Amino acid sequence: MTTDATTGSRSEAGGLARRLGTGDAVVIGLGSMIGAGVFAAIGPAAEAAGGGLLLGLALAAVVAYCNATSSAQLAALYPESGGTYVYGRKRLGAFWGYLAGWGFVVGKTASCAAMALTFGAYAWPDAARPLAIAAVVAVTALNLRGIQRTARATRVIVALVLAALAAALAAALLGGQASVDRLDFGSSAGPYGILQAAGLFFFAFAGYARIATLGEEVRDPQRTIPRAIPLALGITLLIYAAVALSAQLALGPDRLAASTAPLADAARAGSLDWLAPAVRAGAAIASLGVLLSLLAGVSRTALAMARNRELPPVLDAIHPRHHVPHRAELAIAALVIVAVVITDLRGAIGFSSFTVLTYYAIANASAWTLTDDERRWPKPLAALGVIGCVALALTLPVAAALIGAAVLAAGATIWRATARLHKPPNH
Repeated sequence: MTTDATTGSRSEAGGLARRLGTGDAVVIGLGSMIGAGVFAAIGPAAEAAGGGLLLGLALAAVVAYCNATSSAQLAALYPESGGTYVYGRKRLGAFWGYLAGWGFVVGKTASCAAMALTFGAYAWPDAARPLAIAAVVAVTALNLRGIQRTARATRVIVALVLAALAAALAAALLGGQASVDRLDFGSSAGPYGILQAAGLFFFAFAGYARIATLGEEVRDPQRTIPRAIPLALGITLLIYAAVALSAQLALGPDRLAASTAPLADAARAGSLDWLAPAVRAGAAIASLGVLLSLLAGVSRTALAMARNRELPPVLDAIHPRHHVPHRAELAIAALVIVAVVITDLRGAIGFSSFTVLTYYAIANASAWTLTDDERRWPKPLAALGVIGCVALALTLPVAAALIGAAVLAAGATIWRATARLHKPPNH
């Protein structure tokens, strides 16, 4: 056991330092969620659901709550880096843990690319991809300095984003263009469209998993994680509901579906259009916040998989000074830059949603196996979570679902071909 000289936090020799308290964990969860959905997923979700947008949001929230309770109790039981990769291995077997980890790393790499592209699109649309690449480089450099720096930066980003969202709400609701007639529930695309919208919104809610994947760096994880995950999710749901409602009141489902920057368009639609630049700046900052925490979470899962030789063992390294998985951080950043060059925003959101829903289905299945002494929430929530994840995954856009299924199948094939190598080193 070693003690960090600056923080007094303790860590196992060669492990990550426990430096995050409840407030830090909640902020990282908020930074992971506030931005992804508000500034990227509302448009595609409105296109799928029409006037049923808010119903899609509510359904996504129910599934997210089931997943959050499963993740929280598993993270408290197994406070290690890796999240569902670890839980699947412990509760269901090595293959299911691997499949969860594979889906998370690949899917969240696509999410990182989506957030980088969102930053570029809001900051300077004509130079979106170069700016996205620059954002990945800058955020990676910050993460490499240590998890506490990541948490501090996220606090600042969340505060700025909340200010921008307040401006968006004011412009949409007080600018003179808001009307309840624009809710237009009669234009709903039906159950299938609402389910598809919920699957796309799930892309936004999945950020609470960052708290679980950072479990090896949380102080008193048995107490901190079960409190932080539901709290971060609840705050985010309230913000999402307010923003989605105001945007629909200001634009209506058709204009919302056609918009690539819905909150900025909602702000411009009324007499308070001078607030639109603040909304656009907030979207860019929010995307950086999500990218910051996403890269941290994916690198920790890659570290856990490398420890078990399910990713290249060279990634199993922790920086002796900053206590971060620096090689995994750099490798994931390189893959994100490649994805930024070759993908588009809406495609990345759909593909990421499919693989992450698979990840959470495995988390819920793992929670189903908990004993009464290990369980903190009712067992039926885990079953509902599995059903919800599968249903939302199957109703995503066909191209996204097919690509996601192909990626998972490729991962399973690699697992079978290299099964004899899946043994951690003897040390």
